[in-house]
Amino acid sequence: MARILEPLTVGRVIGDVLDSFSPTVKMSVTYNCNKQVCNGHELFPSTVTTKPKVEVHGGDMRSFFTLIMTDPDVPGPSDPYLREHLHWIVTDIPGTTDATFGK
Repeated sequence: MARILEPLTVGRVIGDVLDSFSPTVKMSVTYNCNKQVCNGHELFPSTVTTKPKVEVHGGDMRSFFTLIMTDPDVPGPSDPYLREHLHWIVTDIPGTTDATFGK
């Protein structure tokens, strides 16, 4: 699992924004039906104009999760004078979802 967290550590999300953690549930976030969100990859404004599809795999309906979209180095990595910016937060996501959730 360390490979998944590496971009978050390099980008100082782990340490500055979040404490270290071990992933326990797999999830995916996809924009425009084909642009999957990956740790450490930049998303352009034109890609994120629509609501993303969020899928949570492996939990159960009695577990709930929170999804946060944050930018840890606003306006950019070379000059992060504004630091962390919260774009949005979604709470109470059930532990098992599929493409029909939220429709």
